[in-house]
Formats: sequence, C-alpha cells, structure tokens
Amino acid sequence: MIMTDKPKNWWQRLDGPLKVGLVFAALGIILTIVGILRDPTTPVTAWSLGVGSLISGLTWGLVSWAIATAAVEVENDVNQAEAEPPANTPTDEPK
Repeated sequence: MIMTDKPKNWWQRLDGPLKVGLVFAALGIILTIVGILRDPTTPVTAWSLGVGSLISGLTWGLVSWAIATAAVEVENDVNQAEAEPPANTPTDEPK
C-alpha cells in the first residue's frame, strides 16, 4: 500500500469554529449585497456595498465563530469530565 502525504489546503488547516465563522461571514456579505441591490432607496455605490458588507460580514462571522467556539469548549469540558475517574466518595457515613 502506497501512502502519499498530500499537503493540506488552507481550508483543511482551519479549525471547525473558524470555518463556521467564515461561512456565516460570507452569508452575511451575500445577504447584504442582495439587500442593497433589491432596495430601490439605497444608493448602489462602492461605499454602501463595502461598508454594509464589512459590518454584516464581521458581525455574522464574529458571533457565529464565538458560538461555535463555546460549543466546542463545552464539548471538550464534558468529554474531559466523563474521562476523569469519579472522586473518592465515602459510601459509609462515619458513626
């Protein structure tokens, strides 16, 4: 059997919460651009597209990254607590 060590691309090197943050940042940017293009009262300028995309992308990305990171930390804590042996608790009460 021949094993080849294929180098990982940039996406494979990222951890899970960061991937979640980037995906939601991209969704926020896309939804902002669609919203600006669909609203007839919003001027479609590079400034409105840039600032709207920056604000929504950062907000969606940061919040989703924080939630995903918290979920991973909780899972790690639960797994660590389950792996630890139970504390020595006396079964007999002293008389």
